[in-house]
Amino acid sequence: MKRISKTSLIIFLVVSMFLVLSLSSFAVGITTVAEAAEAGAFEGIKIRFFTGGAEGDPFGTIVYNGALEAEKYLGVQVEYLFSGWDNEKMISQLRDAVAARPDGIAMMGHPGNDAIMPLAEQAFKDGILMTYQNVDVPEVRAKFGGGYVGADLVSQGRALGEEAIKLFDLKAGDGAAVYGNWEMPGRYIREEATAIAFEDAGLKVRKISVPTPAISDTELLLPVFTADLLANPGTKVITFANSTSLGASPTYLDAAGVKPGDVKIIGFDNSSAIMDAFSKGYVQLSSDQQPYLQGFIPVLSLVLTKAYGLSAMSLDTGKGFITAENYKDVGALVELGLR
Repeated sequence: MKRISKTSLIIFLVVSMFLVLSLSSFAVGITTVAEAAEAGAFEGIKIRFFTGGAEGDPFGTIVYNGALEAEKYLGVQVEYLFSGWDNEKMISQLRDAVAARPDGIAMMGHPGNDAIMPLAEQAFKDGILMTYQNVDVPEVRAKFGGGYVGADLVSQGRALGEEAIKLFDLKAGDGAAVYGNWEMPGRYIREEATAIAFEDAGLKVRKISVPTPAISDTELLLPVFTADLLANPGTKVITFANSTSLGASPTYLDAAGVKPGDVKIIGFDNSSAIMDAFSKGYVQLSSDQQPYLQGFIPVLSLVLTKAYGLSAMSLDTGKGFITAENYKDVGALVELGLR
């Protein structure tokens, strides 16, 4: 019999309780699910899980931690796929995953509706459950089902821009640089919404493309950053679209000869590097989307659908803002890989 530690069981019960309160069709009690997990009732369920980044990626690791905990609590078999945030690799891996016919697939939505649609259709025909995390694919889900666990990217991105305008008293004519995967449709939803918020307020926005390899190797962005900032001395705010670039902002600003706080640095997500940058004054604002839940909930949802026929779980994980005033409150959870 698989034993669950007291701490693990408490977390499991909290999440299960959330589901009870959130799903009107949830008919299986918390105790029943916990006892079933302890008894090994879910051991035969096989899942392929997409973490998004490469192994060791700051954001993807937290997603992985959440999925790994769900795997441990439920006793299911999960195979983890690492994609380096590469859309083509994700699709190749998804094709292999569908061919392997697991019980369920938890898929990152970055490749977009058009790329995922035919594989989701094949999975549906083969009786494979699919759910999605981090980036939504509403057209796919409308046709073939599945939940979405992640932030509402448009709302999250716009809210970040509006909060920065308010917090830093940004005005029309101020310069703003927004870094993102502008060459890859479906990969710049959040940062585009941030850029639009800036443009609506009259800021002069520059959209700077981040090549996919630079997400893992932050030094690749260094010459791009320094060249742009030195060429645009009126820049008041810079937005980074991923946690690795945001965490590397001290290196970028130091290389450009800019003191912490002289240019406001904002972005998305958490990591130890980002918390350190907050503590040293390099980062002033980040929008949190709780990646741990983007790992835990999709696995739990697939298992409950497979075992009990429950509806797929959807959850907006957008939490709010991390600022210089409150970053210490979440720092301990970041170090534990939970936020």
